[in-house]
Order: sequence, then C-alpha cells, then structure tokens
Amino acid sequence: MSTSWKIYTLAIISFLVGTSEYILSGILDKVSLSFGVSLSSAGQLITIFSLVYALCTPVLMALTASMDRRKLIVSALGVFVVSNILAFVLPGYGLFVAARILMALGAGVVVVTALNIAAKIAPEGKQANSIATVVMGFTASLIIGVPLGRMTADILGWKFVFGGIALLGILAMIILSFTLPNIKGDTPVPLRKQLELLKKPKVALGLSISFFWLGGYSIAYTYLSPFLLKVSGISSGYISGVLLAFGIASMIGSKAGGYSTDRWGIHRTLFSGMALHIVMLLLLAVVKDSLAGVMAVLVFWSFAAWSTGPTQQYYLTTIEPEASGVMLGLNQSMMQLAMAAGAGLGGIAVNQVSLSSIAWFGAAGVALAVIAAFTLYRLDSSHD
Repeated sequence: MSTSWKIYTLAIISFLVGTSEYILSGILDKVSLSFGVSLSSAGQLITIFSLVYALCTPVLMALTASMDRRKLIVSALGVFVVSNILAFVLPGYGLFVAARILMALGAGVVVVTALNIAAKIAPEGKQANSIATVVMGFTASLIIGVPLGRMTADILGWKFVFGGIALLGILAMIILSFTLPNIKGDTPVPLRKQLELLKKPKVALGLSISFFWLGGYSIAYTYLSPFLLKVSGISSGYISGVLLAFGIASMIGSKAGGYSTDRWGIHRTLFSGMALHIVMLLLLAVVKDSLAGVMAVLVFWSFAAWSTGPTQQYYLTTIEPEASGVMLGLNQSMMQLAMAAGAGLGGIAVNQVSLSSIAWFGAAGVALAVIAAFTLYRLDSSHD
C-alpha cells in the first residue's frame, strides 16, 4: 500500500472516531427517550466524553510514548472497538456512561497516534498536508458521519450506529496491522515532565493559540442553528443545506491549510487564516438579514477556521520535535477543553447579551489567538 493510501486509511479511522464523538448531538432525542432520562442528562454523555478525552489523553500518550506506533494505534483501536460493542449491547444509562468513558480513552490515543504516524511516514515537505488529510477525516464526521448516523438510527435504531462503528473499526485494525510499517515511538516523557512542558513559554503560547482559536469558533458554532433560525430568519427547511455547505467548506479549508503550510510556511498560513476567520465572524453580524450574504460568510468562515487546524497541529510538533506525540496529545486536550469552554461562554452570551452577540464574542476569542501567535512568532525570531 502506498504512503498516500496509508494516510487516507488513517483519515478514515479519524472519521470513525469523530463520528463516535459527535453522533450523540444528532440522536440525543432518541437516546433520551430510550433511557428514559431528560435531554440534559443525555447531553451529559457528550460532556463526559470530552472531559475524559481531554484529561486522560496526555497521560496515556506519556505512558505509551516509546511504544511502536503501529502496535499502539492497533491496540487503541481495539479498546475503541470494544467500547462501541459495549455501547451496542449493554442496557441502561449507567452502563452506557461506562462505555462512553472507555470509548473516549481509546479515541484520544487513536487520533493523536494517527496524526503522529501521518507526520512520520509522510514524504519530506508533505508533513502538514498529511496531517491535514487526517484532520479532514475528523471534520468529515460532522458532515457525513452525523447525518448517516441519524439515518441509521431512524431505520435500525440508534444503538446500531455504535455496532456499525465497531465493525468498521475491526476492519481498520486488520488493514493497519498488515500495511503500516514498524514506526519508532518518541523518547518517553514522564507525566511530570510532560506537565513541565507547559511551563515553557513557547509551549504555553502554542497551546493557547489552539485554545483561543477553537474556543472563539465554538462560541459561534455551538449556537449557529438557532442564530440562523431566529436572527437570520432562515427557514428550517434550508438549515440542513446551509450546514452541509458549511461542512464541505471546512473540509476544503483543512486541505488548503495543509497545502499552504507546506508551500508558503506556517506563519503566513496561520495569520492569514485567523485574520479571515475574524473578518467573517464580524461580517456575520452585519449581513445577518441576507440569506445570500449569510451563506457566503458561512462558507468563508468555515474555510478560514479549518485552514488553521492542520497548520497549528504541525506547528506544535516543531516546537518540541522530540516530544511530538506528547505535544499532539496536549493539543487534543486543549481543543476539547476549548470546545467545552466556547460552548459555555456562548451560552452566557446568549442569555446575558443576545443571540447575535455570539459572532462578536467569537471574533474576540480568535483575536486572542492571533495575539498569542504573534507573541510566539516574535519569540521565535528573537532566538534565530
């Protein structure tokens, strides 16, 4: 199997993991009814997954740092598959919570290792583009995985979604076992030293870029559907089409970000992407009454926002090259925390200010990411 196909296989695995995380938002009503719990209780399943993913992934990546990457990703996929089988067969809300915790433990290691492998097996000068392909698989889960999961839930029942993910996960384990070469792990970094990385100004600034970029994005994205319905007055019949266009733009932006990074460099791609991100969020509040204007802004917003993803992930691996796996693990945690924080701040903005204010607060969050990126750039320049 060629290197390109290996990377695309990693992207498909990333797609499966992303679907397992995001699918609950698309079937929350069915889960609530099935378990006889409130929507808010069902929603806690999403929070639990994010917190376990965020807090445990760095620990697990530190413990497995020296492990062969092929063996690690296949083992983590095994945990992920077992958790999905448990989610499919076990009855009751409490046991499903346990399955989700196990699922998050496997998912975090799978995604970080997939990104790490993509960077290691990619040809020279194509590392960022390879990471972008894996990230594109994750974003594709929002566009394809969630709608397909909803259709499966409507036809067969929502638990069959997890059964299907388990079957595809087993297939992925077999493919990777026979196609990936032995890939040396990173130099082991004890958890204490891993946390000490956060004391380094460059590491802290690098991770803060992820937090503010994705946090600002999450403030607006979490409440995008109600914004379109209530502020822009878009008919509910158009929402799915709008969100589909938004999702497709995110995939194109992710791929474009990787290509731009390899061709024009990290800083140029990072600053231009985040600048466009800010402009589009500000324009969203201005053109909110125009369907054509909102559509155009959403497409460019999504493109700009996700062009930053692969660039930022690759940037972090260059800050601490000897601990690239640890850095990617810390970044995954930071991104999960950013999404949770952004959603929370967005809720406060909606309740205390207005629904339309999410665009302004989102832009402010991304502006803080630009400040962090500029500070890190100056720090890098002073050391050259």
